[in-house]
Amino acid sequence: MTDIAVTVNGQLRPLAGTPAHATALDWLRDTGLSGSKEGCAEGECGACAMLLATPTADGGTAWTPVNACLVPVYALDGQEVVTAEGLGSPDDLHPVQSKLAEAGGSQCGYCTPGFACSMAGEYYRADRHAADAADESCPVHDPEHGPNGFDLHALSGNLCRCTGYRPIRDAAYTLGSPEADDPLQQRLAQPAPQPVATDAEVDGARFVRPATLAEALRILHDEEDALLVAGSTDWGVEVNIRGRRAPLVVAIEQLPELRTLTVGDDVASGADGYVEIGAALPLSDIEKRLDGRVPLLAQLLPQFASRLIRNRGTLGGNLGTGSPIGDTPPALLALRASVVLASVAGEREVDLADYFTGYRQTVKQPDELIKAIRIPLPLATTTAFQKIAKRRFDDISSVAVAFALDIDGGVVTGATIGLGGVAATPLRARATEEALIGRPWDIATVKAASEVLRGEGTPMSDHRASSAYRSHMLGTALLKLYSQTTLASKEVSA
Repeated sequence: MTDIAVTVNGQLRPLAGTPAHATALDWLRDTGLSGSKEGCAEGECGACAMLLATPTADGGTAWTPVNACLVPVYALDGQEVVTAEGLGSPDDLHPVQSKLAEAGGSQCGYCTPGFACSMAGEYYRADRHAADAADESCPVHDPEHGPNGFDLHALSGNLCRCTGYRPIRDAAYTLGSPEADDPLQQRLAQPAPQPVATDAEVDGARFVRPATLAEALRILHDEEDALLVAGSTDWGVEVNIRGRRAPLVVAIEQLPELRTLTVGDDVASGADGYVEIGAALPLSDIEKRLDGRVPLLAQLLPQFASRLIRNRGTLGGNLGTGSPIGDTPPALLALRASVVLASVAGEREVDLADYFTGYRQTVKQPDELIKAIRIPLPLATTTAFQKIAKRRFDDISSVAVAFALDIDGGVVTGATIGLGGVAATPLRARATEEALIGRPWDIATVKAASEVLRGEGTPMSDHRASSAYRSHMLGTALLKLYSQTTLASKEVSA
């Protein structure tokens, strides 16, 4: 227990005696580092943001912003973090802090440390570069990228209580590049800390990080109370808001067997095979590594919560909850994905359409975990993800619809449609699929299929939307897709 420690702002800090359920935020503030604030305690506001040293593909380090309020502190054993205090001091401000002050972006100051950490993550992003005025395809030529290459989406998980986003944006867009002697910049060339096995027990509660997948499966088999966590973006909310406590938490987010991604050249060639994504690979890593090669996921991921959440959240976690309003199930259903379930008895593959059995219920057994998600190839030629929510980012969907269509010679030859938010489980819109396949891709077919889609599921009324609204949104989704495809091809249909 005495060897369990975290490097914070360059100083090794022991965790001995810290409660097993404690979050990184609670621990930081208890140790006197009060820069990070608790605002929402559920990963929506970003006031608690800190920087976590994570590995890069080339063996270096990236400074990755995460929500300290959701991360179990023992998940940081052996790891390295930087808080707002580690960026700079009143006498020696970090460039991010200095620009926020100059632009008037600090305002009341409560959320500022979180903004500073999220901005610092983008400041140190290795592939950030200034705009090329001659290249109109450069991503900085849009309203959400600054002339310095700053991606404003990096701040999607940070909420300003003073509503003063313009000075914050101005500060972000005036940031230069890190100096060569900047210690945090120099740190990027060194390897990130390796995962360490952890076993901490305090007051009868345990937090365990197994060294191998085999060990994790053994614990699941032997300990019926074992609770699996990966990014902890869901469990952290349960701990903070609902006061949940688990006698045994098993962290699997750093198991190398669960962080794989296999693509190869098959996606581009359209050959048979599959894309396999490790269940504990963070969504941000999936987004970067796929780099648009699965277009439907490329549409989905930027709309999934916020960058802060995606830096920790995983596909396995999103599917493991069995939630009917998770963002990823509709897209994965449309992609005809399957899940690989592992236990001490071996592995089995289950079609995602057969995985959900009821409200927050699945076929996964208590001694199983999700090892990977497989997406079969070839991919559909026409895809779209539509999310209806009250906020553009960092919000739960009221309705989510994912389309994967094959259209050949003006005829729909294949269709899979995934739905979320309209039933007790995510589901396939099979009746609508049947109404499309074999028919011409024209306005008559689309209108008829839209009426079928309107009646899919069993939408209910809640604080997010009424059942009538949800049905109406389903009825417009296919029309929207048709409009987008015809405009893209410059075809006009009467």
